[in-house]
Amino acid sequence: MVRLSLSKTLMLVSIGLITISSSSTIAYAGQGSQAVQTTQVAPTADVKDVASIDSIIAALYDVISGPAGKKRDWDRMRSLFATGARLIPTVATSDGGFTARMLTVEDYITRSGDMLEKNGFFEREVARRSESFGRIAQVFSTYESRRTAEDKTPFARGINSIQLMNDGKRWWIVTVFWQGEDAKNPLPPEYLKSKNE
Repeated sequence: MVRLSLSKTLMLVSIGLITISSSSTIAYAGQGSQAVQTTQVAPTADVKDVASIDSIIAALYDVISGPAGKKRDWDRMRSLFATGARLIPTVATSDGGFTARMLTVEDYITRSGDMLEKNGFFEREVARRSESFGRIAQVFSTYESRRTAEDKTPFARGINSIQLMNDGKRWWIVTVFWQGEDAKNPLPPEYLKSKNE
């Protein structure tokens, strides 16, 4: 078991954020084998949360944020993600390298939920760069993390790489893949302002 300091642990839970609709099905086909289908029932989303890329990303940051002692609405979080979705922090390894830790939405809630509610955690988007084609979109969302809403200085910053899909009715988050800023990897100036600024 790896023990982490509170600040390092909070950096791991930063969405610094995968699941499709309540009736979604994803098929996986392997060579020489039949496709295996899995279906996950997700809570019904608030239509305002999933009507646009802006609204679903705002909901993502909002649902994990709150003061110490405040219960988070985890069903709201579940409702944002497509079936099979992943939350993927970039994690330093003991040999000086990095690896990607694959988490389901339930993994994230189980690993991080109690800590977020106990200690307080606020994360907000400070800049964004987006690309889209057809039904898919890719967003680089620069974030800042604080322990209270009043903290002037964030204890962590980084970039969330968020992949999304629109099924013709609403937006879904498919992947949130993130890396926190550190001394060797400071945030470049171009990622501290939105693309069109």
